[in-house]
Amino acid sequence: MRRILISLLLTMTSAMSASAAELTADAVNKADFRQRAFHEDRIDPSVIKLQVLLDRAHFSPGEIDGKFGDNARKAAEAFAKSKGLAWQDKMTQEIWNALTSQDQGPEIVTYKITKQDVKGPFLPQIPAKMEDMKSLPALSYRSPREALAEKFHISEELLSELNPKKTFDKADDEIVVTNVTQQEKGKRPTIARLKVDKEKEAIEAYDADGKLVAFVPATVGSDERPTPDGTYKVTSSDPNPTYRYNPDYGFKGVKTHQPFEIQGGPNNPVGVYWIGLSIGQGYGIHGTPEPSKVGKTESHGCVRLTNWDVRWLAENLKRRAVVELH
Repeated sequence: MRRILISLLLTMTSAMSASAAELTADAVNKADFRQRAFHEDRIDPSVIKLQVLLDRAHFSPGEIDGKFGDNARKAAEAFAKSKGLAWQDKMTQEIWNALTSQDQGPEIVTYKITKQDVKGPFLPQIPAKMEDMKSLPALSYRSPREALAEKFHISEELLSELNPKKTFDKADDEIVVTNVTQQEKGKRPTIARLKVDKEKEAIEAYDADGKLVAFVPATVGSDERPTPDGTYKVTSSDPNPTYRYNPDYGFKGVKTHQPFEIQGGPNNPVGVYWIGLSIGQGYGIHGTPEPSKVGKTESHGCVRLTNWDVRWLAENLKRRAVVELH
C-alpha cells in the first residue's frame, strides 16, 4: 500500500512539473487545437494562443489570462459568427483553423524592458474609497509589472507565470510577452456604430457599411444604476480623463455630500479614456483600473471596458458615431 501511495505521489509530482514546464513561449507558439484545454479551469498554452489571436483579430477576450472563461467564450462566438461558422457553445477545430490561417505571427515574443517602463512614478497603494483619491496628483500604475501587463493585455498572474523569477523592474531585462501590438499594424477601420448588448455584456463595433469590425466584453450598468435603453451619439472622446463625482449620483460607499475630482491615470475610476454619450447625466463608455472584472461585476451605470479596448475603440470612432444600447 505504501509503495502504491509513493508511486502515485511521484506520478502527480511529475505531471505537475511537466505541466509547469509546458508554459513557455515555444509551447504557446506551437500549440494546436486541443478540445480538452477549453473545458479546464487552468492556464493552458492553447488558450493563451487563442486569446492572443482573438485580440489581434479585434475580437477581444478582455484580459488574457490563459483560461477559457466567459469573455474568451463570447469573443470566440462573435468571431465564429463573423466568419459564418457554427457555434454550439464550444470551441471547434474549424474556428481554430479560421483564426490561425489568417494570422501567422508568433503569439509570444521577447521584449526588452525599457527605462520608461520602470520610470514611474508608481502608486503602490490605491485608496479603496473614491473620496480618498481626490488629494492624489495622479492615479498611476501600482508597479512596473502592472504597467507591462496592461501594455500587453495580459493578467499580472500570467505575465509572472511566463516569466518565473523575473521582477519586471530592471531596464534592459528581457521578458516574454503576448504579441498583441501586432494588431496596431495595417489599415484601421472607421467605426460608425456601436451596439451595446446589456444582456450579453459586450459591444459590437460596425463600420459605415454595416460590417462587424470589432467585439469587446463590457460591464454594463447595475441594478442600482441601470444603463438606459435607446440610440444615442458620441459627444466626446477624452484620453486620460479627470473623474468628477457629483453627489447626485448617490453611489454606495461614497459618504461625502460635496462634489470632488480625481486626477487622471490608469487607476482612475474611469481608466485611461472617456467616450461621452448624448444620454447626459454622466453616462459614458470608459476604461477601468480592474480589467479582470470586466463583464463579471456591476458598474455605476456606465459601460466599462478594459483600458486597452476603450482606447482602441476611441481612437477609431467616427465623429458623432451612433451608439445603440439595448
